[in-house]
Amino acid sequence: MIKITQLHHASLLVGNLYASRRFYEGVLGLLPSAQRPDLAVDGVWYELGNAQLHLIHDAHAIPRGSSELHAGRDKHIALGVANIAAVKLALEAAAIPFTISRSGRRALFCRDPDGNGLEFVES
Repeated sequence: MIKITQLHHASLLVGNLYASRRFYEGVLGLLPSAQRPDLAVDGVWYELGNAQLHLIHDAHAIPRGSSELHAGRDKHIALGVANIAAVKLALEAAAIPFTISRSGRRALFCRDPDGNGLEFVES
């Protein structure tokens, strides 16, 4: 029997790496990881606790997310945060639309520049 022990990483395709880095680094405050080897494709990795987020540049990437703002019922990744209010303030300051969790949890949803769904859950 296979025993999966953790999420190692999630990868997202991005069409404009510069815009994506402005969002993930400038708005969300992530720092690029030194763990990323020299690869044939451009991109950036971020360390998220015991897991990683990989952005893979694909100039032909078409936004894959739904046109609906709320990503809770769409493909998305969920990121744990210490303070959901801080995320809300950062998104508002960057004029990035978001929705509050419809379940009543301390969580909110937004989309990155390529339409990928992101959930932030206060943990």
